[in-house]
Amino acid sequence: MTNREGRRADYLHSEEFLHRLMRRQLALSVACAAAFVVALFGLPLLNYFAPETMARRVAGGFTVTWLFLGVMSLPFVWLIAWTFIRKSIALEESEVKDVEQAADGR
Repeated sequence: MTNREGRRADYLHSEEFLHRLMRRQLALSVACAAAFVVALFGLPLLNYFAPETMARRVAGGFTVTWLFLGVMSLPFVWLIAWTFIRKSIALEESEVKDVEQAADGR
């Protein structure tokens, strides 16, 4: 193992690297959870503040409320999960790339 690889391996297994990655993933988790909470509480609030709009019939005879609740809720949760996974992997790859660049002295 070369000296550069040794420094990289030491940093990849360090507390500093782990804490930095965990902070970035926590921020991502909070953002995804916030999107879910907005959707969770948004529908009842829309029903309360805009009952005429939410009772309007749309595609297939559904009301807007049922369209969001019955049809769009699961794809929205899937979208949040897909976004979280994609961005989490990107965060990990970015951290490793930063470590490799630092080890190369760039």
